[in-house]
Amino acid sequence: MKADTHPDYHMIKVQMTDGTVFETRSTWGKEGDTLALDIDPKSHPAWTGGTRQVDQGGRVAQFNKRFGGLSLKKS
Repeated sequence: MKADTHPDYHMIKVQMTDGTVFETRSTWGKEGDTLALDIDPKSHPAWTGGTRQVDQGGRVAQFNKRFGGLSLKKS
């Protein structure tokens, strides 16, 4: 087995967006560093049920919204 092929695995602190802190093992940073999160499951809309941009419909719905009033009837 080769020596020095694995990264250093150590304890760090993770600070959530609401200020709570927990300890975990990671290869990020150095021993005792604090990782401050910008987005976490308590604040991200994917987990909190916030508004989503996907509800606007698909390509057919957009076409019908734009051109739905047109008809091919001869006058």
